[in-house]
Amino acid sequence: MSSKTEAIAAAKEICQKQYSDAKSVFLAGSVVRGEATAFSDLDIVVVYEKLDHAWRESFVYKNWPVEVFAHDLETLKYFFYEVDAKSGMPSLPQMVSEGVLLTIDCEFAQSLKTLANSLLQQGPQPLTERELLMKRYAITDLIDDMQEPRNQAELTATGIRLFEELANFYFRANNLWSASGKMIIRKLKQADPLLAKQFQNAFEKLFVTAKQKECIELAESILKPFGGFLFDGYKLDAPADWRSK
Repeated sequence: MSSKTEAIAAAKEICQKQYSDAKSVFLAGSVVRGEATAFSDLDIVVVYEKLDHAWRESFVYKNWPVEVFAHDLETLKYFFYEVDAKSGMPSLPQMVSEGVLLTIDCEFAQSLKTLANSLLQQGPQPLTERELLMKRYAITDLIDDMQEPRNQAELTATGIRLFEELANFYFRANNLWSASGKMIIRKLKQADPLLAKQFQNAFEKLFVTAKQKECIELAESILKPFGGFLFDGYKLDAPADWRSK
């Protein structure tokens, strides 16, 4: 496992060789947070004065897997507000906020961090009533499939979907930024350590012993403050213009 110092040194070399014309460059991700493993990559946000379009690329540099996210101020703002804020997943603002500045510290770089921090503090866009009902219904459907699965493979597949759906519901319904994959338990620990422990225990029992009781109870407790499971009487209207002529 490489150190944070080695990661920063490698990122600076990349910055100087490939992105020397950028206004600001940030190194973010697990290497900055001190959570890196032997397979962690370098997440680099590159911000230019002006681009025709935002882009991303992946490559390997001196055995480091590297992911680069290139923007100018306008595309950065678009991804902040039109992509991340609406999806509830603050990937880009989180990288800018926590990122180590690899270029000269300047007013522009600080303004980017201020913008990212402001959005993170503001939180995601609240769920609409329609979205809340849709999420409750989706989780109810997964729980119904889990009640009496045909085999362990189907139970596992349902549990995989429920893991992210239930976590996303908890975060968004409580006006918190959401997470996916490996970040879910970390985010839950920050928001509610007791719930994180219940969540982890319930899904470990499901995936290791194929016992679903704790997952069903966990889903019931998370949905209860928002009306509980939802099936009977649920109706979803499609937009009127969803038709071919």
